[in-house]
Amino acid sequence: MKKACTAVVVAAGSARRMQGIDKIMAQVGGKPMLLRTAQALSDSDKIDGIVIVTRSELVQEVRALCADLPKLQAVVQGGESRAQSVLCGLDAVDTPLAAIHDGARPLVTREIIDAAIEAAELCGAAAPAVAVHDTIKVAKDGVVLSTPDRATLFAVQTPQVFDTERIKAAILSALDQGLPLTDDCSAAEFAGMEVRLTQGSEENLKITVPSDLALAEAVLKRREGL
Repeated sequence: MKKACTAVVVAAGSARRMQGIDKIMAQVGGKPMLLRTAQALSDSDKIDGIVIVTRSELVQEVRALCADLPKLQAVVQGGESRAQSVLCGLDAVDTPLAAIHDGARPLVTREIIDAAIEAAELCGAAAPAVAVHDTIKVAKDGVVLSTPDRATLFAVQTPQVFDTERIKAAILSALDQGLPLTDDCSAAEFAGMEVRLTQGSEENLKITVPSDLALAEAVLKRREGL
């Protein structure tokens, strides 16, 4: 059964690894990255509304940038950490499901979005992921401690989709306990929620360093050539 879902786009970070580039406004395929990300979410029929979380100095600029998006519901100021920014966005959500998405993943497809939402409709928590191809080592101080079974390892992407009230409670609890939150699934796991993995894509990359912009442009050119 379809449940209404609001996308929470998290774009409030400082982008320290982008060497001075404000990545959410960086051009990707001739559009500011944040706008391309929001449009990708808007293209999904399973997304009913969009809330964008950004830095305080960009709130008005982002509102103007995304003013023509019919599903845009709010642009809100983020918090001091990513988890706190997510909570700021969730406070503006009034649907049963929330799809929390990195503002720096502009190449997400409708298929990835829809699959995660459909899984969350059934189990309350889902996220796209891809299998890890490299051998991973656990190390400390430069010394290998162990080699986990690669068959059990997955790189998790966004949007990560949850029952809205349960993920809010999970994040608040994790923050109160000082638990490390590397993503929103981490909070769900700490709260005992079962998270279902759906099919992600190597192309659903997160723009983290300047060279990622060139990779994104290459992906877009390949898609346009299909």
